[in-house]
Amino acid sequence: MATVSERPRVGIVSDIVLQRHRLQETASRFGLDVCFSGDPDRLLGYPSFPEASLWLVTLEDEADHPALFDHLLENTDAPVLFGLDPAPKPGFTDYFRWERRLLDKLEQSLGHLEKLDSADSIEELAQEPQRTTGAPTLPHWIPAAAPGSVAENVWILGASLGGPAAVKSFLDNLPAGLPVGFVYAQHIDNNFTEVLTRVLGRHAHYKLKKAEPGYRICNGDVVLMPVEHEWTLDGEGALEERNSPWPGPYGPSIDQVLLNVGDYYGGRCNAIFFSGMGNDGAIAAPLLKAYGSRVWVQESTSCGNSSMPDSVAATGCAGFCGTPEQLAVELVKTIEESCLLKGRQKRDSA
Repeated sequence: MATVSERPRVGIVSDIVLQRHRLQETASRFGLDVCFSGDPDRLLGYPSFPEASLWLVTLEDEADHPALFDHLLENTDAPVLFGLDPAPKPGFTDYFRWERRLLDKLEQSLGHLEKLDSADSIEELAQEPQRTTGAPTLPHWIPAAAPGSVAENVWILGASLGGPAAVKSFLDNLPAGLPVGFVYAQHIDNNFTEVLTRVLGRHAHYKLKKAEPGYRICNGDVVLMPVEHEWTLDGEGALEERNSPWPGPYGPSIDQVLLNVGDYYGGRCNAIFFSGMGNDGAIAAPLLKAYGSRVWVQESTSCGNSSMPDSVAATGCAGFCGTPEQLAVELVKTIEESCLLKGRQKRDSA
C-alpha cells in the first residue's frame, strides 16, 4: 500500500469545466494527487508534460480534439481512461454509484486505493491510559439493561481509515448498562481483526466480539462484522453467514450491513458514520433513514479522513454531526428521552 509520499498522481483532461471539477474532487477523496487538470488545449500547450500514473479523459465530442490522443500516446506510457461517464449531481444515489464505478476503473490500473489502518496504528490505541476516574454514569431515567438481554435497538458503527481510534473514543464515553447493542462494520485487513478485537476490547463496558452464526445481538455488545463473507439476520434476528463475499471492493460492505441489519430491525436500527475514506454507506443511509432511523456522522475536523462521513452528510439524511465524544453524549441523551417518553405513555395508559 502506498504511503502518503507515494500517492498515485492522476491527470484530468476535459473540455467540460464541471466534469473536471467533479473528477478532481473525487480523485482527491480517494487519496490521489492531481498533477494536471485542464482542457485539451491547455495540455497541448503545457511547457512540460506532467508525470501522471494515470490519465482521465472525458470530452463532449472527441472529434473536436483530434490532436489530443496522439499527444497523449507520444508523451506517456501511463494508462489513459477515455470516455468516462458524466458525473451526476452530487449528493444523490446516482452520483455515489458513479463514484464507485470510477473507483473500480481506477483500481484496475492502480490497485487498491483505500488506505486502511495498520496493525501498528491499532496497537497504539492500547498504549492509551484507561479511564480510572470520571467515567460517565447511567442517567437516572435509563433503566440498566440486564446483562445478556437481547437488544431491541441496534446502532451500526461504520468506519474505515481512522475509524478504530474514533470508535474507541466513542465507546469510552458511554456509561455501562445502556439498553442498546452495536454492530461494528470496519474496513480492515482481515489479518488485523484479532488486534482490533483485543485493543478495543480493553474497554470495561463495551467489548468487541466476533459475529457467530445463530447469535442474537445483546445489549452491551459490539459485534464486529467479519471481513471475508457477507452476514445477514434470519427471521428471528439471529446472525447468519453467507458463502458469498461482501459486494464491493472492501469488506465488510457498510452499505450492505445497513441493508441487512435494517431489513430486520427497521426503525430500531440506527447508524453512526465515523472516519473513513470513500463513500461506503452513502447509498444505503437514505434507505435506512426512510425507516425512521437516525443517521449521524462524525464531524470532519476530528476525522483521520472525513470522506465517508462527509459523503453521508451530503445525502442530507444526517440528523446529528459531532466528535466521537459528542456523539456518545448525544446517544445517551437520545436514549434517555426515549425512556422518559415510554414512562409517560405507560403512566397515561394506566
